[in-house]
Amino acid sequence: MLPPELPPLPALTRAEGSLVDAYLETVDLLGRVNPARTGDTYAGLRAAQALVGRAVALRDALELMHQRGESALHTATLARALRVLDGERRAGRVTLPPAQGN
Repeated sequence: MLPPELPPLPALTRAEGSLVDAYLETVDLLGRVNPARTGDTYAGLRAAQALVGRAVALRDALELMHQRGESALHTATLARALRVLDGERRAGRVTLPPAQGN
């Protein structure tokens, strides 16, 4: 059985694509650092170390957009791209898990 076909990504500039990629990579690393979701300090440490580089990539993508005169983020388009790339699930790992027993 084949997995369901994903909707196509919306058209993005290269800088917008870099922004979305860097943002999701940062979110993934924050999820790995989240002390409410991980029990391994070494894995958290490695994710925190990698977070620095991803934050730089995120800054660079936004800086490039600003330099090119892209002063506004097209939030609906970017949100659609994030959803196609499983951003809601990935961002959910950054939050606290549901309380046990409630």
